Amino acid sequence: MTRTRQTENFPVGSWLIAPAHRPAVHAFYAFARAADDIADDPNRESADKLVLLDAFDAALLGGDGPVEAAALREILDARGLTIDHPRHLLQAFKADASGRNCRTWSDLLAYCRYSAAPVGRFLLDLHGENRETWLASDALCAALQIENHLQDAAEDWFNLRRLYVPGEMLARADLTERDLLAAQISPALRDVYDKLLDRVDGLNAQAAALPGTIKDRRLRMEAAAIVAISHKLADRLRRQDPLAKRVALSKFDKVGAALSGLWAGLAR
Repeated sequence: MTRTRQTENFPVGSWLIAPAHRPAVHAFYAFARAADDIADDPNRESADKLVLLDAFDAALLGGDGPVEAAALREILDARGLTIDHPRHLLQAFKADASGRNCRTWSDLLAYCRYSAAPVGRFLLDLHGENRETWLASDALCAALQIENHLQDAAEDWFNLRRLYVPGEMLARADLTERDLLAAQISPALRDVYDKLLDRVDGLNAQAAALPGTIKDRRLRMEAAAIVAISHKLADRLRRQDPLAKRVALSKFDKVGAALSGLWAGLAR
C-alpha cells in the first residue's frame, strides 16, 4: 500500500504542530517516504536498492544525491540539528532492502530503534526538548511501528517476502509465514498477535508518560493525540481480524484523538 502523509496512522506535521516547524517536519517525512519507497519497491533488486539508499546518505553528508535528502540537509543545517536521525532511518531501510527478517522480539525492537525511534527523536530535537523525553518517545514509536506491522503482515509477506512478526513466535505456534496469507486469522495466529499486542500494551504504558514530559504545548498536544491513536489501534487489532481486512482507525477516531490531545495540552 502506497503511503502518504494523509494515510499514516499518526498525524504528520498536523495543525497541532507550530507553523514554524511544519516545513521541517514535512521535509523529514518526504525524505523518509522517498527512501522507504525505494526499500519497498518489489521491482528493484536488493543491490540496486542499497546503491540508491547510499546516495541518500551521501546527500545528508553534503554530497550530491536525491533532492529530498539535500532539502532535508539544508533545513537541518539551518536549524543546527543533527543528521543522525535520518541516517538511522536509512539503516532500517537498508535492512529492509537486504531482506533481513525479524526472528525474535528483540530483533523487532532493534529494528524499531532505527525504523521508528528517529522520527520521535527528530520531533523532540526540533522543538528543543530535553533528551530525557526520548525513552517514552521510543516506546511510543515502537508501539506504532509494531501495530503497523500487524496491520500489514500479510501484504508485507506476499509482496516483499518481508517478515516482522517474529519467526520464533510463529514457529512455537506451529505456524509459518504462509499462515499470514490466509483469508482469515486462525486461532493459533490470533494467539501470536495477542501476545505481541500484550507487549505493545507495555510499550503504550511507557509512552503514556510522554506528553507530561514535553514543554512545548503544541507538541505536547500532538504527542497526547498520537498516544491516544496508538492505544485505540492496539484495541482495534485485538477485536478485529487483520487478515480479513486491514484494521485502521476512522476519521472519527482520529478526531477524538486530536481532541484528547487538545485537552492534555490545555490541562497542564
